Amino acid sequence: MADQQANVSSIEALDTFRSDLIVFLSKSKNALDEVSEDVRRLRNWLEVDQINHWQVEIRRRRRKLDEAQQELFSAKLATFTNATTLQEAAVIKARRSMYDAEEKLRTIKKWIRNFDSHVEPLARKLEGVRQFIGNDLPKGVAFLTQAQRTLESYAEVSAPKDITQQPKDPPPPGGESTDE
Repeated sequence: MADQQANVSSIEALDTFRSDLIVFLSKSKNALDEVSEDVRRLRNWLEVDQINHWQVEIRRRRRKLDEAQQELFSAKLATFTNATTLQEAAVIKARRSMYDAEEKLRTIKKWIRNFDSHVEPLARKLEGVRQFIGNDLPKGVAFLTQAQRTLESYAEVSAPKDITQQPKDPPPPGGESTDE
């Protein structure tokens, strides 16, 4: 078997990397949770807040249009002349405003219909990242911890003995004993 050696220059560097990996793990989990929460809030904002807002806006603008049409009708009956341009302009403006609100409501509903088809592929990718961070990275941290322990125990075994534990004076050359 070939002579194999590990070339470890710093166990502290391994410990630092492991610590940084743990910090990354924590921060990335938090970031993924924030993204998931943002997606949920966005869906809620579209489905509840925006739908309600534009439905109320349509009703309000419809009342304004009805009022403008009523004023135009009253002006035509009262004067029997063509001096109703101000009321006609108000009706046109109210119709445009009503149309804009209806268009925005249609757009919101379209966004809601397409939300899953646009967001779901990205959410699946995030779930893959979440699984990697939740399963694989903790295994990597555990591996680094075990590797660090192994290297530390190896370093203790292969470290030179303390000077106080070295053998006493070596015998003199030539094999003669000094105990005579």
